[in-house]
Amino acid sequence: MNIEHRELDIQAGTLSLPGILALPSPARGIVVFAHGSGSSRFSSRNRFVADLLNRAGLATLLFDLLSAEEHEVDQFTREYRFDIPRLGDRMTATVDWLKSQADLGVLSLGLFGASTGAAAALIAAAARPVEVAAVVSRGGRPDLAAASLPLVQAPTLFIVGGLDGPVIDLNRGAAGRLRCEHHMEIVPGATHLFEEPGTLEQAAGHARDWFVKYLSS
Repeated sequence: MNIEHRELDIQAGTLSLPGILALPSPARGIVVFAHGSGSSRFSSRNRFVADLLNRAGLATLLFDLLSAEEHEVDQFTREYRFDIPRLGDRMTATVDWLKSQADLGVLSLGLFGASTGAAAALIAAAARPVEVAAVVSRGGRPDLAAASLPLVQAPTLFIVGGLDGPVIDLNRGAAGRLRCEHHMEIVPGATHLFEEPGTLEQAAGHARDWFVKYLSS
């Protein structure tokens, strides 16, 4: 399969945010990644998941939710990584930008969020119910999406590590507020970052299967 890679500048309001696009030919859909907790488009875990999605014929867009200046400040103060309204607005603006692109806007759209990025993805899904066809949260904090949860219409998958007890409880609570189709996959033996051998592969496989099921062009 031929996969084209591009570096992009995404217009999110007045900001230009750098991103990395991987576009298989043909593509059956596109998944936008929302990183969390100070991570960036270079996240090794999210790139691992993205590679698996690419091999399944899904395009991926990994981008930075924070500007370079915000990221530099956040490394010391951590003030932006938990600014969920800001992250949600950036994710929503990215959905709008993507849908305005002639070659990408025609693809069915999924959102993948990790950690606080899961809340950003769910906020965007709630704000753009027509545009977003599926959501996956990996080790996420969907509870931080708060009032947006009942407004999500896209089928949503929560993937949580079996040893990540507090986050399992938070995900169950968030799932209880959803009115859309949803499911939880608990990966046995995995902690929050899925660092244990084979656990990230399992999480990525669950994400791939969910997106393949719900995204079609």
